[in-house]
Amino acid sequence: MPKNPHKPFVIGVAGGSGSGKSTVTRQVVAAIGAENVAVVMQDDYYRDQSHMPPEERCNQNYDHPDAFDWPLMAQHLAALRKGEAIEMPVYDFAAHNRSRETITVKPAPVIVVEGLFALYDTKLRNTMSLKIYVDTASDVRFIRRLQRDISERGRSTESVVNQYLETVRPMHKQFIEPTKRNADVILPHGANGPAVDIITTKVMSLLSNGAQRG
Repeated sequence: MPKNPHKPFVIGVAGGSGSGKSTVTRQVVAAIGAENVAVVMQDDYYRDQSHMPPEERCNQNYDHPDAFDWPLMAQHLAALRKGEAIEMPVYDFAAHNRSRETITVKPAPVIVVEGLFALYDTKLRNTMSLKIYVDTASDVRFIRRLQRDISERGRSTESVVNQYLETVRPMHKQFIEPTKRNADVILPHGANGPAVDIITTKVMSLLSNGAQRG
């Protein structure tokens, strides 16, 4: 495969659970074009837990940085930056474990790294050309999480509320919200349409001028 003469433009999209990170990512992809964007979803890089019984998996803290497979994520991001395709893992939230499936992600001029801790790791941040934090009120984030986890992840209302109180809320305050200071751009009120438009216009301009850095 021929290598891209320019390093890809890497965008980090962080924020709390239910903040609107995925909406921002979708808007960026739609504006730039799916063929020009490789998306790395941190949610799919939870550690493999095949060695644990199902009941033990349920009790893990999935809102702590240690829940993620950082080495694999770094390896995959490095491969994409070198112009190599990756096999991104797929996480099964109902089973609290990785599925056997993978998704082929091809290299592209723009790479979006989306996740709770996208701006947490220094080495990961240093690969990014643009760092975005999606800032949304906690009550809105909780409602969105509740709706999503029940409809998409097979969770009960009680389990979502318990997880929010026991780990999601305290971990957000301890680990995720502080990464806001690492952002180049903070999007208030979630997926702020005008702000996303400005960002995508700027990225498209940089790409057209061959001004990628990373």
